[in-house]
Amino acid sequence: MNAARVLLPLAFAALLASAWASEATAQTYPAKPIRLVIPFPPGGGTDTVGRILADKLSPALGQQVIVDNRAGAGGRIGTELVARAPPDGYTLLLGSDSTMIAAPVIYAKLSYDPRKDFAPITLLATTAYMLLVHPSVPARSVRELLRVAKSQPGRLNYGSTGQGSAGHFGGELMQSIAGVKMVHVPYKGSSPALLALVQGETDLMFNNFIVSLPMIKTNRLRALAVTSPQRSSTAPGLPTMDEAGLRGFEMQQFYMVVAPAGTSKEIVNRLNAEIAKTLPTAETKRRLAQEGSEVTLSTPEELAKSVAARIEQWGQVARQAGMKAE
Repeated sequence: MNAARVLLPLAFAALLASAWASEATAQTYPAKPIRLVIPFPPGGGTDTVGRILADKLSPALGQQVIVDNRAGAGGRIGTELVARAPPDGYTLLLGSDSTMIAAPVIYAKLSYDPRKDFAPITLLATTAYMLLVHPSVPARSVRELLRVAKSQPGRLNYGSTGQGSAGHFGGELMQSIAGVKMVHVPYKGSSPALLALVQGETDLMFNNFIVSLPMIKTNRLRALAVTSPQRSSTAPGLPTMDEAGLRGFEMQQFYMVVAPAGTSKEIVNRLNAEIAKTLPTAETKRRLAQEGSEVTLSTPEELAKSVAARIEQWGQVARQAGMKAE
């Protein structure tokens, strides 16, 4: 008998079996609880978004979504754990810019590749930052701040929550666009960096809304602008950096959910659809607004393109500034 006549039906049968298996998997998924790894300690912005997601997704899927905080190494430990997990849809990652964008840009040796080791599911939320200055700085606008920086190169210093943090990237981007020179002062976390600014040890910093607003209301710090493309509903009176004179400046924290590479398209699409249906509620929007965040959803393809584009964008900033981490 001709070998082709035998092999062709077998190949077709195998293809059908594979399709039926994928469809069956999608229909029965999930059959047990799902672990959502958050690579940071409880209480931060990533943790807040992750717990909101777990609360909404559990009833929609009919299985509990269990939050698993795996902190360490700036989020890289938990992120690597998910990259090496079985691609069966039962281990997911709450990713953010620090682990998915900044880490591959500033670390020469990284144990995972955000573009190759994960299956994108959806963008969840975005968070803008505020540009804050100490009241002693003679500037009530971004333009005035840049005039001070240009007239006295190296005189102003900006704090950040650490090497390669959003605040570090923001400061370097501002210097690059405006052609000014400032001194970077990294701290180990948000609290010491903010305290240093309040005490006048540093002159300015980019920081998140939730801890900044009380300092602004008590006149201990002055806010000049927000870093999002549009004004924030949390502080609508503040201009964007672009409006304030720094054309092209945009910096946001992106929160996303991803699975290990190789996770079936059926499972990815199921999760994407359920998140799109359950996350954007009035309650969720209110809770996220308290953090200065907004619900921002995407398709898996859009998320993949966004991650790649942001790695390229911040990679250029890092190379220009010589930003590296060990």
